[in-house]
Amino acid sequence: MQLRVPQLVVSHGSAAALWRIELLGDSRKAPLEFTDPHLSVHRLGSGVRVHRMPLGRSDVMERQGLRLTTPTRTCADLLRRGPRDVAVVAVDSALTYRRVGRVRRAPLVRGDEIAAALGKSSPGSVRARDWLRLTDPLVGSPAETVARLRMYDAGLRPESQAELRAPDGSRRVVDFLFRAAGLGVEIEGYAYHGTREAHRRDIARYNQLLRCPEIRSLLRFSAEDVFGRPGYMVTEIKATLASLTGDSK
Repeated sequence: MQLRVPQLVVSHGSAAALWRIELLGDSRKAPLEFTDPHLSVHRLGSGVRVHRMPLGRSDVMERQGLRLTTPTRTCADLLRRGPRDVAVVAVDSALTYRRVGRVRRAPLVRGDEIAAALGKSSPGSVRARDWLRLTDPLVGSPAETVARLRMYDAGLRPESQAELRAPDGSRRVVDFLFRAAGLGVEIEGYAYHGTREAHRRDIARYNQLLRCPEIRSLLRFSAEDVFGRPGYMVTEIKATLASLTGDSK
């Protein structure tokens, strides 16, 4: 497509896929996305989406023989466009170390760099800055991001990736912690076990978390719960918090 129309720059979801930034949904089924900084291309057929907007020289770089938007510009574009959950998942991914496929990559961008890119007045920038404030570089997966957003929407504000100490002095981390109530929440991905050995380690980790002084109760939810039954997850968390704090509301 770039050979046909040289001015096109890979952007938005397609650029995110090339940068190994995680997105909600299957990126292989999404349309190819380009930005036309010349503002002249309107349609290029089915399966291709063209965004007509200016690009600065610093917004574009080359990767794998393709011209694409930088991670900073890609995150800013996704935040401006939305929807919120898709954008926040992508930015959370870009802000931290992630294993995407079989590749472990380093953080691609900093939050202040994205904020600076959104500083310019443009359509969607005000809402995008609000969504940027919802991002959290501590979360470790798209499922954790969505779980955090569902809790946020329900008025729940746990700590992310809270560090604890087991009785033997070893360091443990729980995905979310309501410290005052002593409630930990763990989010497990679709393939979190992988092998019997990984399953054994996960069970041992769960037992060790329960022995941490800060933990009075520990809830575990699957990715299916997060994406398919978020109401159930939130209800369980609220009910457990109420039982731990004696609040019947």
